[in-house]
Amino acid sequence: MNENKEMLESPATMLGWREWVSLPDLGITKIKAKIDTGARTSALHAYFIEPYHKANQHYVRFGLHPIQGDINNAIICDALVFDERTVTDSGGHAEPRFVIQTPLVIGDVSRLIEMTLTNRDTMKFRMLVGRTALENDFYVNPAMSYCTGKPLL
Repeated sequence: MNENKEMLESPATMLGWREWVSLPDLGITKIKAKIDTGARTSALHAYFIEPYHKANQHYVRFGLHPIQGDINNAIICDALVFDERTVTDSGGHAEPRFVIQTPLVIGDVSRLIEMTLTNRDTMKFRMLVGRTALENDFYVNPAMSYCTGKPLL
């Protein structure tokens, strides 16, 4: 059977090129995300990042302005560091980043994803959802937006 036909017949959820998502373990009830199949790993905006240790484990505290252009609305998050990686952005610039794991909710689907932390002040979206977070449950229609609606959290 044709691979594309199998994908269309699967119970996958259609996403547009941008969607509302939530990150409940980080206290983020809704944030606009760009669905970026060109990016391997998801990325989240952090305007400050402070690594620390607690009970012999490596954590990171970071601040997020979830709405572009609104510096008065801030969320402070804490997460266990899953990994540290050098990530090359679309402009070819390599940057060391902390990687965390956290549940991502898009529409009716919730899954644990890996996400890097980086300052996205100059970017239009505070979050990118990369292709590894989309595997098996989603397909993307680049002509659509907000197919799953706003999160109910």
